[in-house]
Amino acid sequence: MKLIIIDNKKVRLNRIIDWIIYMFGYALVLITVSIVFKSVTIDPSYYGLYGLIAAIIIYTLNKTVKPIIFLLTLPITGLTMGLFYPFINILILKITDFILGDYFETTGIFSLFFVAILISVMNILMELFVIKPILYKGGKNG
Repeated sequence: MKLIIIDNKKVRLNRIIDWIIYMFGYALVLITVSIVFKSVTIDPSYYGLYGLIAAIIIYTLNKTVKPIIFLLTLPITGLTMGLFYPFINILILKITDFILGDYFETTGIFSLFFVAILISVMNILMELFVIKPILYKGGKNG
């Protein structure tokens, strides 16, 4: 299995590796937030498992549903100069809450706004400090 795929002069990370990196990041953020804040609650019986399942659902929704929601809310996101964008992440968290039921619960709009910002920051940090360095090294060697 190749770590880096180069096609048509474009360098990208293997989808499985990309998936594993983001699952680790999402699960880490969700578990940390559920320990520190009361706005996100993960069922303590299988804490890590439900954190990972929530991370998988969030990742899947971010890759499938989020682009559609973004396009539908593009006018309001533009009018608010991007300030509406975290509310899309809040919606993704609420959908995850709905799917997992009692095993993953979220409360409060302002605390979820903070969690959504943390997830966005985690995405940026993963991109800058993990994915881009891997791609840079792979592009030089490839």
